[in-house]
Amino acid sequence: MKESQPELRKALTDCRRSFLFILLFSFFINLLMLAPSIYMLQVYDRVITTQSTETLLMLTLVVVYLFAIMGCLDGVRSRMLVRISNRLDNQLSSRLYQATFRKALAAPGTTSAQPLNDLTALRQFIGGNALFAFFDAPWIPIYIAILTLFHPLFGLFAAGAGLILLTVAWLNEKSTQGLLDQANREHVQSQELATSNLRNAEVIQAMGMLPALGERWEQRHQEYLSHQSRASDRAGALSNLSKTLRILFQSLILGLGAYLVIQGSLTGGMMIAGSILMGRALAPIDQMIGSWKGFIGARTAYTRLDALLAATPSDTARMPLPPPAGNVTFESVVAAPPGVRLPTLHDIAFVCPAGEHVAVVGPSAAGKSTLARVLLGIWPLQHGTVRLGGTDVAQWPRERLGPHVGYLPQDIELFDGTIAENIARFGSIEPGEVLKAAQKAGVHDMILQQPSGYDTPIKGSGGVLSGGQRQRLGLARALYGSPALVVLDEPDANLDASGERALIDCLRQLKHEGTTVFVISHTPMILEHVDRVLTLKEGRLAAFAPAERGDVQRAVAQAVAGAPSVRLRARGGRDDARPRSTAPQEGESR
Repeated sequence: MKESQPELRKALTDCRRSFLFILLFSFFINLLMLAPSIYMLQVYDRVITTQSTETLLMLTLVVVYLFAIMGCLDGVRSRMLVRISNRLDNQLSSRLYQATFRKALAAPGTTSAQPLNDLTALRQFIGGNALFAFFDAPWIPIYIAILTLFHPLFGLFAAGAGLILLTVAWLNEKSTQGLLDQANREHVQSQELATSNLRNAEVIQAMGMLPALGERWEQRHQEYLSHQSRASDRAGALSNLSKTLRILFQSLILGLGAYLVIQGSLTGGMMIAGSILMGRALAPIDQMIGSWKGFIGARTAYTRLDALLAATPSDTARMPLPPPAGNVTFESVVAAPPGVRLPTLHDIAFVCPAGEHVAVVGPSAAGKSTLARVLLGIWPLQHGTVRLGGTDVAQWPRERLGPHVGYLPQDIELFDGTIAENIARFGSIEPGEVLKAAQKAGVHDMILQQPSGYDTPIKGSGGVLSGGQRQRLGLARALYGSPALVVLDEPDANLDASGERALIDCLRQLKHEGTTVFVISHTPMILEHVDRVLTLKEGRLAAFAPAERGDVQRAVAQAVAGAPSVRLRARGGRDDARPRSTAPQEGESR
């Protein structure tokens, strides 16, 4: 089976026809570059010797016409490169955005928008003039061959000069590559540090942490500047050496031509034309050395983008599945946060019928938030299966599963847009569903008090909304579209008494509608309205049983304290402390 082509290379391959046209234009542009040499050759060997002004006029008109054509072709070539770079951006930007997002899920806290900056750097390099040097480079042997036709010594001299400049280019690559790579890495790290500090500006300002954090950022920034400066110094020195040598060689070939003219082996016109051709032969090498820093940056960006796209393959098209029911099944689930090998959840197994409300309790670091994330398919499993409506959550495309689940995390994240757009999850706004979700979350009246009601713009970074208001808007977003499963992680963390009452009313309505709810909370007032209590202890299932309201407070208190879980009475009056698990628990034999 033939291995598929990497996405970034495929995107460039798709532009192959356009690059071939640019190569064709470069052929004619470099062909027209011979016009100045031929013009000078004719002026010195034909016009001056014949004293013919008519010949000079016609030659001048021809060369002006050829230069006009060359300018038009050069302009078209530049515009084509810009179009190619834009096409590459359009083809990859959406895919790259998704890959960056998926990498952020796989490695929380270590990802920034740097891949998008890398795509910009690659696009600017492709659309810039630096790439012309690589299209003009194949003409170097042709120019040298023409110089050889003038005189073999001209050809040998030009070949030697070209080899010297190529050596300078090689030295430029070897002496700057490592420094530029290191500088790029440190620049990315300093940007990520600055972004993290800006996200926590209020905490930094309140506790006077700015000088210390600023010093850490300054240290990384100075390391970046140090490597960047050293690389720039070396590249600048070699670039100046290349330019000096090119001008020197162009002058020396005049001296060589004068010697050959004295010897009678060359005409004066060939001497001048040879100098011009020499400049054209060495110009691409000199231009490549001058733009080598941009080339290194584009190559580094290409390498990072290629690695990112390879590490986060695009989703394959899957057969559409019917809307899921709310029944949840955990089958011997072992899971940990992305990038962590030590499991946070150990052999979790239970069955929750559709429409039931489950309280997830346990001491700190018991794995409650991890359970919520694996239930929603946010974090991958190390072992086992999580099923929603009988279907493995991992088999669902996220854009199809998303409308059927609701999630309210501990850290409420709203996004730049209107209140209605945030509640509608930035999809197609259905006013009836927006109002229904807001009323169900008890936030409708609060929204109407805003300057423009549901059309009030809000900021993801904070703004005028309080923590409780943001949490209630997040709840309304979780309830939008009447999902079959709702997961609430500390939904009362920022609520006042009225907010808690609204949350309890919301839970009652969800119970009436038959919505399955998992709620992580230790507030007895809220947990009194659940059907079951799922107790986690050190990542293991300590209890999963129906509970009478009178037992909930005692169960929560002991779970938070880390004591052995109490035996919760079933609604029928019998004790049912044993977790509904297919695997034996601690201290239990098969």
